[in-house]
Amino acid sequence: MTQSFITSARYLFTSESVTEGHPDKLCDQISDAVLDAILAQDPYARVACETAVTNGLVIVMGEITTSCYVEIPNIVREVVHDVGYNRPEYGFDHEACGVMVSIKEQSKDIDLGVTKSQEAKTDPKVSELDKLGAGDQGMMVGFACTETPELMPLPISLAHKLCRRLARVRKDKTLPYLRPDGKSQVTVEYSNGRPKRIDSIVIGAQHDPDVSHQQIEQDIIKEVVREVVPARLMDDQTRFFVNATGRFILGGPVSDTGFTGRKILVDTYGGIARHGGGSFSGKDPTKVDRSATYMARHIAKNLVAAGLTERWKSRLPMLLGSPTPSQYPLRHSAPAGSAMRPCLSWLINTMT
Repeated sequence: MTQSFITSARYLFTSESVTEGHPDKLCDQISDAVLDAILAQDPYARVACETAVTNGLVIVMGEITTSCYVEIPNIVREVVHDVGYNRPEYGFDHEACGVMVSIKEQSKDIDLGVTKSQEAKTDPKVSELDKLGAGDQGMMVGFACTETPELMPLPISLAHKLCRRLARVRKDKTLPYLRPDGKSQVTVEYSNGRPKRIDSIVIGAQHDPDVSHQQIEQDIIKEVVREVVPARLMDDQTRFFVNATGRFILGGPVSDTGFTGRKILVDTYGGIARHGGGSFSGKDPTKVDRSATYMARHIAKNLVAAGLTERWKSRLPMLLGSPTPSQYPLRHSAPAGSAMRPCLSWLINTMT
């Protein structure tokens, strides 16, 4: 976080999230479903599965090396159905959509550094954990703060909860006219680095054509926003925007092409922390875009949970073929005082 965020009397920050029926998030779920099905049979498989969706078509592609077989078209249709694209009138559904698959094995050049790390090639006594190398290079970031019980920034936390609530009221028929696609956006007003109030909330909710905008707006504010956002954070100046164009009938892959990995800020901290650029979905643990980012978050989360600092950011630069980061740049925000210094020394010594 910048110094202006910590010292400003009024600072607005916005994060967004998307529902499970958003085209990009649908692709993430398909890629992860393929990964899960493969790892269930072959825990050591190398998987980098990408998905694209468009009107009437799902394309699954990537690099997979495994000893098992999974029926990818069936997996795709199950995910599409479970998300809620199961009616022909949506223009995209699990029975009618086409599925194309283009999979090849992982590059043997990459495997040279993954199956046997650089350290294992030069030191026969290297530990078992260090025998496996990273499957790529990159900067992985972890972040945690005390703004919410889950130690996540408030804007992205609320945005996620709003999208989960949209899916819930759709599936339990509280709002039976809703369709799978949707988005949320939350702007939080901070004062001296602490959340003060909600400035605005934006909801986009796909819906059936025979429902008025007025009803949708009233229902969303009552059944979604007020069920999720604490009343103490909203006041008479908080603004609500529901389907701002007045209509959201066409949605999902019918209206927008989706790709795996296009919602990387949604999947992390909503932009309040930096991002290395790599996505998570469809990748086995040798892909450090996913595993090293999870470890960076694990470090940050536990240090904040221990009460040692209010904010913590970990950055782990990884090298292709190496089991360990090239350095350990760590950053925290007070109040931690001198108590943080011995913890930092211990942490760096332990990790190295």
